[in-house]
Amino acid sequence: KPQQRVHAGIAYVPQGREIFPRLTVEENLLMGLSRFSAREAREVPAFIYELFPVLEQMKQRRGGDLSGGQQQQLAIGRALASRPRLLILDEPTEGIQPSVIKEIGAVIRRLAERGDMAILLVEQFYDFAEALADQYLVMARGEIVQRGRGENMQAEGVRGLVTI
Repeated sequence: KPQQRVHAGIAYVPQGREIFPRLTVEENLLMGLSRFSAREAREVPAFIYELFPVLEQMKQRRGGDLSGGQQQQLAIGRALASRPRLLILDEPTEGIQPSVIKEIGAVIRRLAERGDMAILLVEQFYDFAEALADQYLVMARGEIVQRGRGENMQAEGVRGLVTI
């Protein structure tokens, strides 16, 4: 069963694009409104479709019929519908084609610029993380091995620390 984890203003999008495959895109997005009253949770907020136009185009399709990249956008959209103060994205680029990775990066940047939520991005794809990070933290075996400002990642040799 997909996890829609919203607690105390925190929304978590787990690795693996967990969506409700038998529900339509619109129904999946409405699940993100579960913390609101029935009156407030009747329709998908317009800002979700503005961020992810493909979801509006496919709102009557079943979640399970979407491509991996579209499912990832759906999972992020569902989390955003809860209007979190902290959005945690766990490996959002995993198994997604480059064009969709760019779209997701652009959405994350737009969300960050709005300034109404913090975004914690757990990511192994260095270029994606470097392009978006204000701050970074590198962990190995559960220990923090380096931290700093996103703009200094290249100069501080982070790529060498995270190369798999």
